[in-house]
Amino acid sequence: MNVILASLIFIVSYILIMTEKLNRAIVALFGGVLLLLSGIYTADDVFMNYIDWNTIALLFSMMVLISITEKTGLFSFIAIRFAQRVKGAPIPLLIGASVLTAVGSALLDNVTTVLIFVPIILKITRLLNLPSFPYLLAIIFSSNIGGTATMIGDPPNIMIGQAVDHLTFLSFLQHLAPVALIVFLVMLLAIVLLFRRTLQHDKANEKKLMEIDAAEQLIKTPMLYKSIVVLGLTITGFLFQSLLHIELTAVALSGAILLLLLTENEISAEHVFKKVEWVTLLFFIGLFTLVGGLQEVGIIDELAKAIIVTTEGDFSKTALLILWVSGLFSGIVDNIPFVAAMIPVIREFESYGLVYLDPIWWSLALGACLGGNATLVGASANVVVAGLAEGAKEKIPFIRFLLYGIPFVLFSLVISSIYIYIRYLIPYMGQAF
Repeated sequence: MNVILASLIFIVSYILIMTEKLNRAIVALFGGVLLLLSGIYTADDVFMNYIDWNTIALLFSMMVLISITEKTGLFSFIAIRFAQRVKGAPIPLLIGASVLTAVGSALLDNVTTVLIFVPIILKITRLLNLPSFPYLLAIIFSSNIGGTATMIGDPPNIMIGQAVDHLTFLSFLQHLAPVALIVFLVMLLAIVLLFRRTLQHDKANEKKLMEIDAAEQLIKTPMLYKSIVVLGLTITGFLFQSLLHIELTAVALSGAILLLLLTENEISAEHVFKKVEWVTLLFFIGLFTLVGGLQEVGIIDELAKAIIVTTEGDFSKTALLILWVSGLFSGIVDNIPFVAAMIPVIREFESYGLVYLDPIWWSLALGACLGGNATLVGASANVVVAGLAEGAKEKIPFIRFLLYGIPFVLFSLVISSIYIYIRYLIPYMGQAF
């Protein structure tokens, strides 16, 4: 009975999250409360065993760091100054927006990055009388690709990194950044070729752009310099985490608390906390409780068995199946709940003889992050961009995005399959023999 009840609560909650008819955080939390009331697990089980507080703390810390830094106008300054450097030329602007988004998504996180850059890009494209769709498409693709490259870039990577102790910030960078770079370059080439005829340069509009004083965006107070220093130190801490023997969450929390202390006289903690995306954090908590219910009744264990049976325990087949299943599913539904459900499944593989799981973790990360490019609901960053665009009366048509997203994701998964096979599976098969 518990199996049926837990499955039903999870499925109904998942459908409601997908349809976005109700606030997804409320849906996820309500599902968790129903599991508690039904006696499937206890409150102690939820808070001690199933909610990943490291992930919650890491996300919270990055939100605090970015919300303070954003107040200094630094990100707006960088975007406008770049647009002026390329003199509003449409193709260089497209390439530059993509590069800035990808780098920002890798070093900050993709949701935060698009929240910062999309309003600026919409302003610049309107000023230059350029169609916004190619730029928004490039920003969405770049945010998910850039987020793939590091542990903190995309929520699925944060969840995987917190679930597997030995996967550090540098591990993600070393294993995922090379393939992310390849996919990014292919994406840039494709978008430039597809839209080059619709992106025309207008000298009159260029003049308007050049008249903007980018320096006015900067609020040159001590908070600006404190934010730059602390953000730089935090990212440096991420890079050298394994050498320092300090957990990623501890580095992020240290940076956030330090910046709060240093800027208390200029911006109150209460104001900063208002800017924290509490809905996102509560959504994660709700997801962990929903997936915890599946773990408690043994469904996760059965899913692991089913995958092993399908692939007959073959290591290569399992890695590639995880890549494609996660890629295709993440295009249909938000990749966060999918990864939350898959993490305990992959953990169970060890009990069925698969000891070397790193390539399978990389397959899950690649599939979930890159698969999110398929539709407007495939990743949190996509939903944010669509919302910002609609608010600016530049709505992204769902079907039009789909026509570009699905082919690109399929091509990305082919590239990722080749990468996984050459870098991990061939060496593994060589050792096996």
